[in-house]
Amino acid sequence: MTTSTPYAVFGVSGRTGAATADALLRSGQPVRVVVRDPAKGRPWAARGAEVAVADATDLAAMTRALVDVRSAYVINPQHYHREDLFELAGLIADTTARAAVAASVPRLVALSSVGADRESGTGWITMNRVFEQRLAATGIPTVFLRAAYFMENWAPLVAQAMRSGVLPTFLAPPQRAIPMVATVDVGSAAAAWLRDDGKESRAVSVSGPAAYAPTDVAAIVSAKLGKAVDIAVLPESEWAAALAQASFSKAALAGFTEMTRALNRSHIDMASDASAVAWSGTTALEAVIARLCAQS
Repeated sequence: MTTSTPYAVFGVSGRTGAATADALLRSGQPVRVVVRDPAKGRPWAARGAEVAVADATDLAAMTRALVDVRSAYVINPQHYHREDLFELAGLIADTTARAAVAASVPRLVALSSVGADRESGTGWITMNRVFEQRLAATGIPTVFLRAAYFMENWAPLVAQAMRSGVLPTFLAPPQRAIPMVATVDVGSAAAAWLRDDGKESRAVSVSGPAAYAPTDVAAIVSAKLGKAVDIAVLPESEWAAALAQASFSKAALAGFTEMTRALNRSHIDMASDASAVAWSGTTALEAVIARLCAQS
């Protein structure tokens, strides 16, 4: 049933927020998108969404954006160019939690990550763990979407493979399959849980229809190119050079290194929290990689 009270959606300038707002609008639901730049809200306004403007560190603006909503999809945007990205993530988590309480939001759906149940050794994912902890402390029923490895993370590596015939990968060994998920499926999961009326908090492990390995990515690119594609597993000593164009701060690079090392050692694992509810999307890796190949 459609309600006149909107669902608030943050992060619509990114992939999962946009997918969430799109899924809700397509199903005829009222949506309030929350953006920092008013220009980013115009395409959504053209589709019938309300637009609220708020910086994630501005408590008053965040509270106004969350007043009179049925539920809200919240994210903790991570600023990889900043040396204080972990401190900033903590501030955003605090501000979001305080705003949700001040606005009396009845329910939250929060983007998190596989590995957020781990106390340490997870690099970037520490920011998701802090986000979960601060929101949990509010007492507001919250669904924590612990997303698997994003399929779209392969974009720059697929582009390189299309040019050179060699697919670089940070994941090792390359034959080991891990849970991956398309961001459109994360949005579908978020939209579904936003409309759920459950009163309990829970963690939800969000993955795709199957686990995939770097070798699967190489095979898809190979089929698109019509020739063999080799895999080059990048040793840790080369990660900084490989990521030079990403403009990561030293703190961000250290966080990426620890996180990727943890993935490769299975310290970060979907199965590590047996209490999490499993949710599987329908978008196969083939569809995402084929699109990335077309864009390269």
